Amino acid sequence: MAIVTDLWLDLALSYAPDRSRAALDALFALDTVLGNVLRTTREPLVGQMRLAWWREALQELDMSGAPGEPVLQSLAAAVLPLGIEAQALSGMVDAWEPLLDDIETGAIDDHARLRGRALFTMAARALGTATDDPVGEAGEGWALADLAANLSDPALASRARERAATMLASVRRSRWSRNGRALGALALVADRQLSGQISPTFVLRLAWFRLTGR
Repeated sequence: MAIVTDLWLDLALSYAPDRSRAALDALFALDTVLGNVLRTTREPLVGQMRLAWWREALQELDMSGAPGEPVLQSLAAAVLPLGIEAQALSGMVDAWEPLLDDIETGAIDDHARLRGRALFTMAARALGTATDDPVGEAGEGWALADLAANLSDPALASRARERAATMLASVRRSRWSRNGRALGALALVADRQLSGQISPTFVLRLAWFRLTGR
């Protein structure tokens, strides 16, 4: 599951300071690989086993180091030195388990918090964003918009879309610090995705945001 194509994600992350890119790339790679578990698993039990492997591997990162898995190695090299604990990384797995089977309404908000807010909060630490950047709301809105685009149940998709629109509308009213603009750009992409396919000319809107933070 990913609301942005690799092109839009790469563009948004290119707004980050060079010193933060390795950590951001590792964090979003983790998000992608966890989403891929859902996308490539038909049986909930198999999905639970695959997520359990990731949870255990992440929990052990700061104790026994990274095994020969590229995402884990990147996290160990670029994220753990920032003071982000392995336990926080493993907590992201909890966002995906409720989506393996029949999804309840409450799971939507839990997913947005455990995935989007957690991911953006850790990314903000890597970036050194300003304290008034709306990181948590942006992350939850981004995750909700992504979920809405991938849910097959129309009622649940509508709820996720409405929640995303509310959060992202609030985020749009803020001016982002220079270091936080990579995350703000992702929120803008998610917001535009809610209204349909993104035009290539949207890159001009992102360029303006990169300059002004609004």
